[in-house]
Amino acid sequence: MREWARRAAGLAPVLAVIALLLVPGGGGEGTRGGTGGSGAVADAASGLLVLVCLVRVIRSGARPLTRTAAVVLGLPVFGVCLAAVASADPAASLPGVARYLQIFVLVPAAVLLSVRDRRDFALLAWALVALALAEGAVGVAQYATGTGASYQGEDVRAVGTFGATDVMGMATVVAYGVVVAVGRALGGRPGRARTAALVCAAVLWVPLVLSFSRGAWIATLLTCGVQLLLAGVRRAVRVAVVVAALGVVLVGGFGVGSAMVEERVASITQVTAAPDQSVTDRYTLWAAAGRIWREEPLTGVGLKEFPAYRDAHASLALSSGSDTAGAGALYARQPLLSPHNMYLLVLSEQGLIGLLALAGGWTVLLVAGVRRGWPGRRGRPAGLVGPVGRSAWAGRSGSDSDCALVATGLLVWQLVDFCYADIGGPSTVLMSVVLGLAAWWSLTEVRGA
Repeated sequence: MREWARRAAGLAPVLAVIALLLVPGGGGEGTRGGTGGSGAVADAASGLLVLVCLVRVIRSGARPLTRTAAVVLGLPVFGVCLAAVASADPAASLPGVARYLQIFVLVPAAVLLSVRDRRDFALLAWALVALALAEGAVGVAQYATGTGASYQGEDVRAVGTFGATDVMGMATVVAYGVVVAVGRALGGRPGRARTAALVCAAVLWVPLVLSFSRGAWIATLLTCGVQLLLAGVRRAVRVAVVVAALGVVLVGGFGVGSAMVEERVASITQVTAAPDQSVTDRYTLWAAAGRIWREEPLTGVGLKEFPAYRDAHASLALSSGSDTAGAGALYARQPLLSPHNMYLLVLSEQGLIGLLALAGGWTVLLVAGVRRGWPGRRGRPAGLVGPVGRSAWAGRSGSDSDCALVATGLLVWQLVDFCYADIGGPSTVLMSVVLGLAAWWSLTEVRGA
């Protein structure tokens, strides 16, 4: 216990960022439950984290990052700064520069430097699960009592403490918890910790379903599938059968949000045949982002400039905004200020150079992370699955396997989710913590038992 308390003290700045996301959002009368509370507090904590890490680096006098880590984490700086300089309104782009550097450079680097070994990594991973359980509990209570965000005329959408103006916040947090729990369960040694991870993974699926977030569902299912395949094909098949059976019992037998969930799932494929307005808006925004990019293909139109160019490039099918209400907030019309696709947002605002800088760094993290947890053995090249259906990862020590599955899973989830979402809202700062954990596994020499 003393060991864990000592480690928690050393990781206090990172743990503070995670814990402060539980602070309910604030704002004015029309925006109660918005992003003013948890977002501002957690962002302030992330700034303190960067400052504490900077002081530690200066006092140590050692080179903090390897050359590879410095290049990977520094790539976004070039793309972001170039886009700001080339912007038609550089002054308006300056806040975007600060935000991108905070989320994709400074906070991930600070997390990477704060984690000393596998036990530190495990502590932060369990902190993500604890946050997901707390937010999920609030979300389930919102659904059960009809105090959530408005969905199809009923206040039943689980949003946790993030409020109606950030309906993706709780879904993101809970999805992170599911991915971490699945990774710990698949890679950990048999025992209480593995059992706890299995229970957490099963429990967290309930608030994830009740979030009615299609993007989070897709990203989580695909990520868990990747984790299962990396842990072994035979195990993946067995787990898939069990999960399918549980899903039938949960939704079909007990009727957990069955009608609304079925309608939400069906809407994913309704792209051309009577899609709902949110689907129409999303594809219209994606098309608009592509047209905006064609104006400045190399450097983009500038950070924070998408809203200014949107109306001139979007078709008449785009609505004026999305309706938000419930979860303590009054009815409001929320404007659509981004394409809800991180890749297209970066492409339109930063051009090909900016996208290659950001996505190139993420690709390096993913490839390096998979290679670290998936080494070749006995002189043979590494392979996903061995000759008897066992993953090459199964031969690793328990601590290696769960770190690999958790870090790789979190990064895969984020890269898939970026197809349906972009940065914005309080959960964005948590995303930077997740990127830091993935960077630690991929770019540093792993230490500790």
